[in-house]
Amino acid sequence: MGGIVGKKAGFRYVRRVLNADREMSELQKYILSYFGVTHSEAEKIEGLFRPVEIKKGEFYLHSGGSSRRLGFVQSGILREYLEVGEKEVTKWISTGGYFAVDLQSFLFDQPARWNIQALADAEVWAMDKHDYLHIAKQVPDWPRLEKLFIARCFTALEDRIVDLLALDAQQRYEVFFSQRRELLNLVPLQYLASMLGMTPETFSRIRKKQAR
Repeated sequence: MGGIVGKKAGFRYVRRVLNADREMSELQKYILSYFGVTHSEAEKIEGLFRPVEIKKGEFYLHSGGSSRRLGFVQSGILREYLEVGEKEVTKWISTGGYFAVDLQSFLFDQPARWNIQALADAEVWAMDKHDYLHIAKQVPDWPRLEKLFIARCFTALEDRIVDLLALDAQQRYEVFFSQRRELLNLVPLQYLASMLGMTPETFSRIRKKQAR
Protein backbone atom coordinates (compact mmCIF):
# COMPACT_ATOMS: atom_id res chain seq x y z
CA MET A 1 0.00 0.00 0.00
CA GLY A 2 3.05 2.19 0.07
CA GLY A 3 5.12 2.72 -3.04
CA ILE A 4 2.04 3.87 -4.90
CA VAL A 5 2.39 4.82 -8.54
CA GLY A 6 0.11 6.74 -10.88
CA LYS A 7 -1.64 10.08 -10.86
CA LYS A 8 -4.35 9.25 -8.34
CA ALA A 9 -2.24 7.73 -5.61
CA GLY A 10 -2.72 10.72 -3.36
CA PHE A 11 -3.85 9.18 -0.10
CA ARG A 12 -2.85 11.26 2.88
CA TYR A 13 -2.35 10.86 6.58
CA VAL A 14 -5.20 12.31 8.58
CA ARG A 15 -4.08 15.13 10.83
CA ARG A 16 -7.17 15.07 12.95
CA VAL A 17 -8.39 12.41 15.36
CA LEU A 18 -11.24 10.59 13.61
CA ASN A 19 -13.73 9.96 16.40
CA ALA A 20 -10.80 8.39 18.20
CA ASP A 21 -12.58 6.71 21.09
CA ARG A 22 -15.06 4.88 18.88
CA GLU A 23 -12.66 4.05 16.05
CA MET A 24 -9.69 2.97 18.07
CA SER A 25 -11.81 0.77 20.30
CA GLU A 26 -13.35 -0.79 17.18
CA LEU A 27 -9.92 -1.51 15.75
CA GLN A 28 -8.76 -2.97 19.05
CA LYS A 29 -11.88 -5.12 19.25
CA TYR A 30 -11.17 -6.50 15.80
CA ILE A 31 -7.54 -7.18 16.67
CA LEU A 32 -8.69 -9.05 19.77
CA SER A 33 -11.15 -11.22 17.87
CA TYR A 34 -9.01 -11.80 14.79
CA PHE A 35 -5.60 -12.42 16.31
CA GLY A 36 -6.57 -13.92 19.66
CA VAL A 37 -4.23 -11.69 21.66
CA THR A 38 -4.61 -10.25 25.16
CA HIS A 39 -5.97 -6.74 25.73
CA SER A 40 -2.48 -5.51 26.50
CA GLU A 41 -1.09 -7.02 23.30
CA ALA A 42 -4.00 -5.62 21.29
CA GLU A 43 -3.20 -2.13 22.57
CA LYS A 44 0.42 -2.53 21.49
CA ILE A 45 -0.55 -3.73 18.01
CA GLU A 46 -3.18 -1.00 17.72
CA GLY A 47 -0.51 1.59 18.46
CA LEU A 48 1.35 0.59 15.28
CA PHE A 49 -1.56 1.64 13.05
CA ARG A 50 -1.86 5.19 11.71
CA PRO A 51 -5.00 6.85 10.28
CA VAL A 52 -5.08 7.36 6.51
CA GLU A 53 -7.76 9.13 4.50
CA ILE A 54 -8.53 8.16 0.90
CA LYS A 55 -10.88 10.27 -1.20
CA LYS A 56 -13.38 8.75 -3.62
CA GLY A 57 -11.59 7.80 -6.83
CA GLU A 58 -8.12 7.76 -5.31
CA PHE A 59 -5.98 4.64 -5.33
CA TYR A 60 -4.69 3.05 -2.16
CA LEU A 61 -2.58 0.73 -4.28
CA HIS A 62 -1.78 0.36 -7.97
CA SER A 63 -0.99 -2.90 -9.71
CA GLY A 64 2.77 -3.05 -10.18
CA GLY A 65 3.45 -0.99 -7.08
CA SER A 66 4.63 -2.26 -3.71
CA SER A 67 2.14 -3.09 -0.97
CA ARG A 68 3.92 -1.69 2.07
CA ARG A 69 0.98 -1.20 4.42
CA LEU A 70 -1.51 -3.52 6.07
CA GLY A 71 -4.79 -1.61 6.10
CA PHE A 72 -7.90 -2.00 8.22
CA VAL A 73 -10.93 -0.22 6.79
CA GLN A 74 -12.68 1.94 9.36
CA SER A 75 -15.27 3.43 7.04
CA GLY A 76 -15.93 3.93 3.36
CA ILE A 77 -15.61 1.47 0.47
CA LEU A 78 -12.52 0.10 -1.28
CA ARG A 79 -12.57 -2.07 -4.40
CA GLU A 80 -9.80 -4.58 -5.08
CA TYR A 81 -9.58 -5.43 -8.76
CA LEU A 82 -7.36 -6.82 -11.49
CA GLU A 83 -7.03 -5.55 -15.05
CA VAL A 84 -7.19 -8.31 -17.66
CA GLY A 85 -6.82 -6.74 -21.07
CA GLU A 86 -9.64 -4.23 -21.34
CA LYS A 87 -11.61 -6.00 -18.62
CA GLU A 88 -11.63 -5.33 -14.89
CA VAL A 89 -12.15 -8.27 -12.55
CA THR A 90 -13.27 -7.35 -9.03
CA LYS A 91 -11.90 -9.65 -6.34
CA TRP A 92 -13.35 -7.99 -3.26
CA ILE A 93 -15.20 -4.96 -1.93
CA SER A 94 -13.87 -3.88 1.46
CA THR A 95 -16.04 -1.90 3.86
CA GLY A 96 -15.67 -1.16 7.56
CA GLY A 97 -14.24 -4.14 9.45
CA TYR A 98 -12.26 -5.66 6.59
CA PHE A 99 -8.55 -5.66 5.85
CA ALA A 100 -7.23 -4.09 2.64
CA VAL A 101 -3.91 -5.44 1.34
CA ASP A 102 -2.29 -7.28 -1.55
CA LEU A 103 -1.10 -10.07 0.72
CA GLN A 104 1.43 -11.59 -1.67
CA SER A 105 3.06 -8.23 -2.30
CA PHE A 106 3.01 -7.31 1.39
CA LEU A 107 4.49 -10.57 2.69
CA PHE A 108 6.92 -11.45 -0.09
CA ASP A 109 7.88 -8.04 -1.54
CA GLN A 110 6.44 -8.91 -4.94
CA PRO A 111 4.94 -6.30 -7.32
CA ALA A 112 1.28 -5.86 -6.48
CA ARG A 113 -1.20 -7.63 -8.72
CA TRP A 114 -4.24 -5.79 -7.46
CA ASN A 115 -5.47 -2.24 -7.68
CA ILE A 116 -7.23 -0.94 -4.58
CA GLN A 117 -9.40 2.11 -5.24
CA ALA A 118 -11.86 4.04 -3.07
CA LEU A 119 -15.44 3.89 -4.32
CA ALA A 120 -16.41 6.28 -1.53
CA ASP A 121 -14.38 8.44 0.85
CA ALA A 122 -12.61 6.01 3.16
CA GLU A 123 -10.83 6.11 6.50
CA VAL A 124 -8.25 3.38 6.96
CA TRP A 125 -5.95 2.39 9.79
CA ALA A 126 -2.61 1.40 8.20
CA MET A 127 0.43 -0.39 9.59
CA ASP A 128 3.74 0.07 7.78
CA LYS A 129 5.64 -3.06 6.71
CA HIS A 130 8.59 -2.09 8.92
CA ASP A 131 6.34 -1.99 12.00
CA TYR A 132 4.67 -5.25 10.97
CA LEU A 133 8.05 -6.98 10.81
CA HIS A 134 8.84 -5.84 14.34
CA ILE A 135 5.56 -6.75 16.08
CA ALA A 136 7.38 -9.62 17.81
CA LYS A 137 9.27 -7.03 19.87
CA GLN A 138 5.92 -5.89 21.27
CA VAL A 139 4.16 -9.26 21.25
CA PRO A 140 6.54 -12.23 21.86
CA ASP A 141 3.90 -14.74 20.73
CA TRP A 142 3.53 -13.00 17.37
CA PRO A 143 5.17 -15.73 15.16
CA ARG A 144 2.39 -18.14 16.14
CA LEU A 145 -0.33 -15.51 15.86
CA GLU A 146 0.93 -14.43 12.43
CA LYS A 147 0.59 -17.99 11.17
CA LEU A 148 -2.99 -17.99 12.42
CA PHE A 149 -3.67 -14.65 10.72
CA ILE A 150 -2.29 -15.85 7.37
CA ALA A 151 -4.15 -19.15 7.70
CA ARG A 152 -7.42 -17.29 8.21
CA CYS A 153 -6.75 -15.13 5.16
CA PHE A 154 -6.18 -18.16 2.97
CA THR A 155 -9.12 -20.02 4.49
CA ALA A 156 -11.38 -17.10 3.57
CA LEU A 157 -9.96 -17.17 0.05
CA GLU A 158 -10.51 -20.92 -0.18
CA ASP A 159 -14.13 -20.48 0.92
CA ARG A 160 -14.66 -17.98 -1.91
CA ILE A 161 -13.12 -20.38 -4.42
CA VAL A 162 -15.42 -23.17 -3.22
CA ASP A 163 -18.43 -20.88 -3.65
CA LEU A 164 -17.38 -19.98 -7.20
CA LEU A 165 -16.81 -23.62 -8.14
CA ALA A 166 -19.63 -25.35 -6.29
CA LEU A 167 -22.51 -22.85 -6.32
CA ASP A 168 -24.50 -21.69 -9.30
CA ALA A 169 -25.14 -17.98 -9.95
CA GLN A 170 -28.44 -18.00 -8.07
CA GLN A 171 -26.86 -19.56 -4.99
CA ARG A 172 -23.89 -17.20 -5.06
CA TYR A 173 -26.26 -14.25 -5.18
CA GLU A 174 -28.24 -15.63 -2.23
CA VAL A 175 -25.08 -16.01 -0.15
CA PHE A 176 -24.06 -12.45 -1.04
CA PHE A 177 -27.55 -11.12 -0.26
CA SER A 178 -27.59 -12.79 3.15
CA GLN A 179 -24.17 -11.43 4.09
CA ARG A 180 -23.60 -8.09 2.34
CA ARG A 181 -26.82 -6.87 0.77
CA GLU A 182 -26.16 -3.31 1.97
CA LEU A 183 -23.67 -3.04 -0.91
CA LEU A 184 -26.52 -3.18 -3.43
CA ASN A 185 -27.26 0.51 -2.84
CA LEU A 186 -23.63 1.58 -2.49
CA VAL A 187 -21.62 -0.13 -5.23
CA PRO A 188 -22.12 -0.20 -9.02
CA LEU A 189 -23.77 -3.50 -9.88
CA GLN A 190 -21.16 -4.45 -12.48
CA TYR A 191 -18.55 -4.56 -9.72
CA LEU A 192 -20.72 -6.80 -7.55
CA ALA A 193 -21.45 -9.06 -10.52
CA SER A 194 -17.73 -9.39 -11.25
CA MET A 195 -16.97 -10.17 -7.61
CA LEU A 196 -19.55 -12.98 -7.75
CA GLY A 197 -18.24 -14.37 -11.04
CA MET A 198 -21.23 -13.55 -13.21
CA THR A 199 -22.20 -11.09 -15.91
CA PRO A 200 -24.04 -7.86 -15.01
CA GLU A 201 -27.03 -9.16 -16.99
CA THR A 202 -27.21 -12.35 -14.93
CA PHE A 203 -26.82 -10.37 -11.70
CA SER A 204 -29.63 -7.99 -12.67
CA ARG A 205 -31.91 -10.85 -13.70
CA ILE A 206 -31.45 -12.68 -10.41
CA ARG A 207 -31.84 -9.47 -8.43
CA LYS A 208 -35.17 -8.69 -10.13
CA LYS A 209 -36.34 -12.23 -9.53
CA GLN A 210 -35.44 -11.98 -5.82
CA ALA A 211 -37.30 -8.69 -5.50
CA ARG A 212 -40.64 -10.15 -6.60
